[in-house]
Amino acid sequence: MYDLTGFQRDLMYVIAGRDEPHGLAIKEELEEYYEKEIHHGRLYPNLDTLVDKGLVDKGERDRRTNFYTLTRRGRREIEARRDWENEYIDAE
Repeated sequence: MYDLTGFQRDLMYVIAGRDEPHGLAIKEELEEYYEKEIHHGRLYPNLDTLVDKGLVDKGERDRRTNFYTLTRRGRREIEARRDWENEYIDAE
């Protein structure tokens, strides 16, 4: 996960927290968090990068709608990232 951008990591967290979200749902979630518009030209190329890296699977709900899920590797990467973060952050 060290070679991902913060935006790509955020995409993975949103995908992990939802049940097979489609692109628009991911976009809306990040727009709420970032408090600004996320353009399609930023969203979909980054999702494709995560798919290409084997961290996210892309499925087809219908001809116009894709959904996204984390791969087993993607889940392991998130867990490893959280473990690393916890070394530096005191949760108490």
